[in-house]
Amino acid sequence: MKIRVATPNDYDEIYQVVKEAFKTAQVSDGNEQDFVVALRQKETFIPELELVAVADEKIVGHVMLSEQEVKAKDGVRNFLLLAPLSVSFDYRNQGIGGALMEAAFKKAVAMEHHAVFLVGNPDYYARYGFRQIATFGLKNKSDIPDQFILGQELISGVLEDLEGELEIKE
Repeated sequence: MKIRVATPNDYDEIYQVVKEAFKTAQVSDGNEQDFVVALRQKETFIPELELVAVADEKIVGHVMLSEQEVKAKDGVRNFLLLAPLSVSFDYRNQGIGGALMEAAFKKAVAMEHHAVFLVGNPDYYARYGFRQIATFGLKNKSDIPDQFILGQELISGVLEDLEGELEIKE
């Protein structure tokens, strides 16, 4: 398996991978593939942080990180949103999701990004160090239930003593 930056030539295949992956997801609204398309149109899109996993000459996984604002007591701070992480059904339980996150986070740190948030299954993401945003002093201002809004520091201590609000818009 190879992990690389996604290109516009990959977009149709990514659309299908995301659509397939979320058919069986515990946390899904069924529109994640369209959310990816919409994210690419926003100013918060970071092309260098959209990665794909390729195996058997096809895309089998995808991850995307974009900018995410946190309204902190001391002003607005920018971090990252992981949305979404997808692995084709036939390639699950092989560590592809974890490898995609690891590669994306390494690249994000090199680009001076220090923390990442997401909407997802707490049982799955906890094994990668994600935890409830309340543990960082953040309040969820989304319509999404609190237990599914998670965060992780990419640089240790960056979210210490951070008080504020996080609103993830779908």
